[in-house]
Amino acid sequence: MVKTHESGRFEGVRLFFTGVGGQGTLLATRLVGEAALAAGFHASMSEIHGMAQRGGVVESSVVVGNIQAPIVGEAQADVLVAFEPLEALRALNRCHAQTQAVVNLAPIVPFTVAAGQGSYPDIAHTVAVLQEKLAKVVTLDAEALARRAGSVKAANMVVMGAVAAIEVLPIAKETWDACLQRFFPPKLYDLNQKAFNMGYEKGRP
Repeated sequence: MVKTHESGRFEGVRLFFTGVGGQGTLLATRLVGEAALAAGFHASMSEIHGMAQRGGVVESSVVVGNIQAPIVGEAQADVLVAFEPLEALRALNRCHAQTQAVVNLAPIVPFTVAAGQGSYPDIAHTVAVLQEKLAKVVTLDAEALARRAGSVKAANMVVMGAVAAIEVLPIAKETWDACLQRFFPPKLYDLNQKAFNMGYEKGRP
């Protein structure tokens, strides 16, 4: 669970990211690490596991604060960040009863399902399972919101805005915005900040 000092001071948190190649998982992971460092916390990012090309499953993690182990093992994730609903289900073994999750509900149908070799789980059932297993689940159609912001490619920033809003990480909104400004060139910053802000509004308690 999220570590806090007996005084209530933040001690640490483990975030596990999962998605499909092409969704910007690596960029989102780096954003958390950079924002944590900018806020004065130690942060370590794991290697990306999986196939980075479009279609392959990608997993990564960030450990923030006074936690020695840089890897998020089984039942250790305090925050699950899922860019795809089926991958959220597959990552439940990384979570515990107090885990909070942000889940993009826009599905990416695997090739095997598209080829008629399987079926994709019902989204409503997926959400119900996640809500039963986890302490809090924020769901959003990140692609639809990103499209409203100007480009579906900014869906990962919609998700990250919701992650910032659940306040598991004690990082000020201004710090997130400053990191976004460093990450994106001027012509892309406004779009991605707008997408981030849309997710932030969805994720607020």
